Amino acid sequence: MASHRLLFVAVLLLAGAATSARGFYLPGVAPADFRRKDPLAVKVSQLSSIKTQLPYSYYSLPFCRPDAVVDSAENLGELLRGDRIENSPYVFEMREPRMCQIVCKTAFTQDGASDVKEKIDDDYRINMILDNLPLVVPITRMDKDAPTVYQHGVHVGVKGQYSGSKEEKHFIHNHLTFLVKYHRDDKTDLARIVAFEVKPFSVKHEFDGDWKRNATRLKTCDPHSRRLVLDSDSPQEVEANKEIIFSYDVNFEESEIKWASRWDTYLLMTDDQIHWFSIVNSLMIVLFLSGMVAMIMLRTLYRDITKYNQLDSQEDAQEETGWKLVHGDVFRPPAHSELFCVYVGTGVQFFGMLLVTLLFAILGLLSPSNRGGLMTAMLLSWVFMGLLAGYSSARLYKVFKGSEWKKVTVKTATLFPGTVFAIFFVLNALIWGERSSGAVPFTTMSALVLLWFGISVPLVFVGSYQGFKRPATEDPVRTNKIPRPIPEQLWYMHPAVTVLVGGVLPFGAVFIELFFILTSIWLHQFYYIFGFLFLVFLILILTCAEIAVVLCYFQLCGEDYNWWWRSYLTAGSSALYLFLYAAFYFFTKLDITKPVSGVLYFGYMLIASYAFFVLTGTIGFYACFWFTRLIYSSVKID
Repeated sequence: MASHRLLFVAVLLLAGAATSARGFYLPGVAPADFRRKDPLAVKVSQLSSIKTQLPYSYYSLPFCRPDAVVDSAENLGELLRGDRIENSPYVFEMREPRMCQIVCKTAFTQDGASDVKEKIDDDYRINMILDNLPLVVPITRMDKDAPTVYQHGVHVGVKGQYSGSKEEKHFIHNHLTFLVKYHRDDKTDLARIVAFEVKPFSVKHEFDGDWKRNATRLKTCDPHSRRLVLDSDSPQEVEANKEIIFSYDVNFEESEIKWASRWDTYLLMTDDQIHWFSIVNSLMIVLFLSGMVAMIMLRTLYRDITKYNQLDSQEDAQEETGWKLVHGDVFRPPAHSELFCVYVGTGVQFFGMLLVTLLFAILGLLSPSNRGGLMTAMLLSWVFMGLLAGYSSARLYKVFKGSEWKKVTVKTATLFPGTVFAIFFVLNALIWGERSSGAVPFTTMSALVLLWFGISVPLVFVGSYQGFKRPATEDPVRTNKIPRPIPEQLWYMHPAVTVLVGGVLPFGAVFIELFFILTSIWLHQFYYIFGFLFLVFLILILTCAEIAVVLCYFQLCGEDYNWWWRSYLTAGSSALYLFLYAAFYFFTKLDITKPVSGVLYFGYMLIASYAFFVLTGTIGFYACFWFTRLIYSSVKID
């Protein structure tokens, strides 16, 4: 009873990690303290759209520029995400409100106006950063008791009609009202930024006298006459060769939110009940499968093993049926054994990468303020897990009595990464064709190749050498020289049927959480509930292992000993359902209209499904490998 209580407490602690860890991040970003009138530099990140999924540089549109555009240093994950962080002409002073500040006056060319209109049509948002906090637009819900929703980024503009006209026009947000919230230390009077919000407006500015840049006095926004921008009643239309004045206000507000908790509003999880439902749903599947496995192991298998061990005469032995009858063939190496070893090694590598990344995330080592940190951690984990990939593939290859371990090692190091890299290269070429900042630069692509061939491949060889030089694992029974004929199987034990059925339950255990992951990726929302994700990952492992063992037992009882590939495909077929669900999500939840964007979506989801296949397939195989060795070592074989 005490062990059950400890397990329940552990589950609660893991699930609560998503919220408790948000209050404190171990490494990541040190807090910055600001005195009154200290300069605050606003940086611009990218223009993003959930309609096109193609990011662009902020200065790809004819916005106001500082005297010199300076790129910020970016990590590998940021470059792969398409972030291009640069300085901006928006510069504040801490706790010094400013009203009606002029940024610049500009006139769009014909091409520039067309670009802006196109970005407005595609719902592009401007992303800015202040003290590592992204810019958000607060949206108040109709229900006053509901918490405020925050939209990431501010729209470039809006479409609308003038009163009395049906013609649709494009209006640009040329006036931004910023609100910087800070938490002040009463003893030192130092302040830390805890929120960065904005309200956008479209205003057709007018001014008196001559243009004097920042010293120009606007008629439409003048703090001296208490005329401030509070609405967009007189909007600024996007037209070629027409002057547009960009301006902003900035206000400062003291807040009770502490710096360690400033990300809570961004990561606010209002649907935690759905996550708990996901966990309970998955646990029900696991309990169902666990009951079947327990019945097989404790009742059926125990009865079978007892009966087989009591067969003394040769006549009785000849009458035996079921899984013992194929003991001389069950450990016969499968067809394409080299390829099988490669996929098992790749699955071990992917499993190790996910496990390490999730543990780092649960411990708070991957702060959301460290943009690109999650992707960088996954890439580095993958590279160093090449050691396990080589070791596991070589160990299995030696079980099959293979001798060309170097050939298997090369395939382990290149097959999966090479396939993914080829798809990624084609998708990147499409992004280049759209002139998007999401295209990975040549230098970054070279760095990926260097990580692959400079670190990962050598580690795969080191692991293979260590695995192959160890003694081979002995099979519990001898393999006959002549393969036993397999009797005709019932229709429901046909490989295609069992493989397709086997993938349903692992997918069913994770599909609810999969919805939130897809939403965070393709609708540009934060995902930081790694406590729930780790629980779902553990449930996925149990589900894949149990369904593979159950179907493997039924297969062996039907005197079909070709279980190697079947065990891999049984659990791995859940990747097919993942891809089908991704297609369903595309047509029901996303508003992607451009063909290139659709190709990008399905290309990236194909990579994700391929990775999910090798992960779940490897889990299913190792479960069956343990199961078969266990049962055949428990019976007396003459």
